[in-house]
Amino acid sequence: MPTKTSRRAAVAASSPDTAPAAPRVKRDRTHYLYIAVIVAVALGIAVGLIWPDAGVELKPLGTGFVNLIKMMISPIIFCTIVLGIGSVRKAAKVGAVGGIALGYFLVMSLVALAIGLVVGNVLHPGDGLHITNAIKATGHEQVSPDALPPVDFVLSIIPTTFVSAFTEGQVLQTLLVALLAGFALQAMGSVGQPVLRGIEHIQRLVFRILSMVMWAAPIGAFGAIAAVVGSAGLDALKSLAVLMLGFYVTCFLFVFIVLGTLLRVVAGLNVFTLFKYLAREFLLILSTSSSESALPRLIAKMEHLGISKPVVGITVPTGYSFNLDGTMIYMTMASLYIADALGTPMSIGEQIPLLLFLLLASKGAAGVSGAGLATLAGGLQSHKPALVDGVGLIVGIDRFMSEARALTNFAGNAVATVLIGTWTKEIDKGRVRQVLAGELPFDETTLLDENEGAAAELPEPREDGEKELAKA
Repeated sequence: MPTKTSRRAAVAASSPDTAPAAPRVKRDRTHYLYIAVIVAVALGIAVGLIWPDAGVELKPLGTGFVNLIKMMISPIIFCTIVLGIGSVRKAAKVGAVGGIALGYFLVMSLVALAIGLVVGNVLHPGDGLHITNAIKATGHEQVSPDALPPVDFVLSIIPTTFVSAFTEGQVLQTLLVALLAGFALQAMGSVGQPVLRGIEHIQRLVFRILSMVMWAAPIGAFGAIAAVVGSAGLDALKSLAVLMLGFYVTCFLFVFIVLGTLLRVVAGLNVFTLFKYLAREFLLILSTSSSESALPRLIAKMEHLGISKPVVGITVPTGYSFNLDGTMIYMTMASLYIADALGTPMSIGEQIPLLLFLLLASKGAAGVSGAGLATLAGGLQSHKPALVDGVGLIVGIDRFMSEARALTNFAGNAVATVLIGTWTKEIDKGRVRQVLAGELPFDETTLLDENEGAAAELPEPREDGEKELAKA
């Protein structure tokens, strides 16, 4: 009896010290990190206003940080999709998720276009403006040669080699290679299990590197904000305040009314609770003006939330190219603004074909640097060249609008992942409630659940034929 009680006492004494202590330290450190980001943003704004020339020179700091994040996107997408598909026995489940996701993305893109259309026709923010030859030249400079027509865009998804999908940083190419690898490992059954285990460890390494990179976020945020404020200044924003305000309000209404209603009706969740869970990602996007900077963290957090790996692995990367709700609203309102500013307002009959064309053009420009402005200019050049003269009007505030654009795109993809997980019954609702209530905190150090990571998913293929092997 003395030995048993002593053992129990030892266990009781050790478990409170080991279990809660580590997470508290991790959470405290990351709280300091994101407080530092907020302070860095405030300092960046101050520097941009007081010393605008110096602020512009700080742009490489923001660019470097975003590039560090982009460096990790391809390996994270590859590992996530391969582990998700490879752990599912039936390929039909993956096909169902992809079909539902693409259908949903198309519908929501049309809804976003419609909302932008209504608000743009009500506000008419471009009335009474006059443009100069310099502004016209600036508009034509924004036409990117990198935007591809639909057929070439589809062909560009196929990488030159298996490895070039990772080296060129093309998300859709990585997605294609990952899908092929995942289905191949799925077909291999138990023979492919060692490969999946190896990819699981690579995923943990990549997320650990990402967590290290995140400590550079305050420096990147400082440089990015200082450059934006220094280059545009406050005077350049006054004449365009109506367009900016209208765009922000439209994005707000789309996110909290349209997406919020869908989330409540379909999944029974409060959109504010979900966004509180993703608050750090929103702050990261706000400071860098790039939704790609939060892509790896969104994948990790959606899996932690309780949505299955196949749903997260397919919906999130695909959504970053095909579910651009904020970009749809932006192109709608900007097109109407330019047409009004040039004194050539478009009728509804002219607006709808142009916007449907821009809907397709946005898919062809996925992954192009400055995709919002480049897509708008390229789409207008192809469909209505006379309007390209007015693109120069919004160059000065495009970066400020890109923040709302990126935040809306990110919110749309987060909600889409939850909705598609609910429709396909690939979501653990009990875990969702626990995570959103703060009972299961996200591990900011590893960006993965060390005890519930990909390894928990891998044994699934054994259910249909490898039980004997598992027992052995």
